[in-house]
Amino acid sequence: MEVWPAIDIRQGRCVRLRQGDFSQEKVYSEEPERMAWHWVSQGARRLHLVDLDGAAKGEPVNLEAIEKILQMVDVPCQLGGGIRDQIWIERLLQLGVRRLVIGTSAAENPQWFTQMAYQFPGRLVLGIDARDGWVAVAGWQRTTRIPALELAQQFAHLPLGGIVYTDIAADGMLTGPNVEAMAAMRAAVPLPVIASGGITTLQDVEQLAAAGLAGCIIGRALYENCLTLQDAMLAAGELMPP
Repeated sequence: MEVWPAIDIRQGRCVRLRQGDFSQEKVYSEEPERMAWHWVSQGARRLHLVDLDGAAKGEPVNLEAIEKILQMVDVPCQLGGGIRDQIWIERLLQLGVRRLVIGTSAAENPQWFTQMAYQFPGRLVLGIDARDGWVAVAGWQRTTRIPALELAQQFAHLPLGGIVYTDIAADGMLTGPNVEAMAAMRAAVPLPVIASGGITTLQDVEQLAAAGLAGCIIGRALYENCLTLQDAMLAAGELMPP
């Protein structure tokens, strides 16, 4: 299973939120590119970037920080947050982002998302953020009546890079992931599923790997030193024991 250290960017800084709540923000670095370098120096093979301002606004905002990260590190980066039209898809891919996570536009404009998936095969990832099993959109500000599993199955036939499935209730809370929900998503679709939200301990990582998840995104637990990146990669089976 792949381990993806998370770098969430707000107002040009590396931060973490609790359950996506902008009022519950903790700043970890004024220079996100330095944090990206830190994780890569610790052995990270890929990074998960989120433009929090972009998710709320509906278009990418923190381009300067994203560009600096791409210039600083030489590992694949995937980016989510406010990517809702073809112009931004093309611009960000040209910038050097490996994959783009799209959530709101997939839920609200499935025909467009289907077209984009075929136009950019393997470069788009379906982002599903769920609150009590229902899809949340617009930076988690609005909850739809679309079941998360139903949305995933709707797009399961597309040439996507995978699905990033986030359990909002667990995100940033250090309470453990919703392994049952992640396993259900994994069983529901043939696409690779990356788990996000609440991953705190090595046991969490081991359980997700055992459930067949293709990857896991770890944020707050790494920043708060609940576990090390090396240990997480060992637990995921991404590294072999010395």
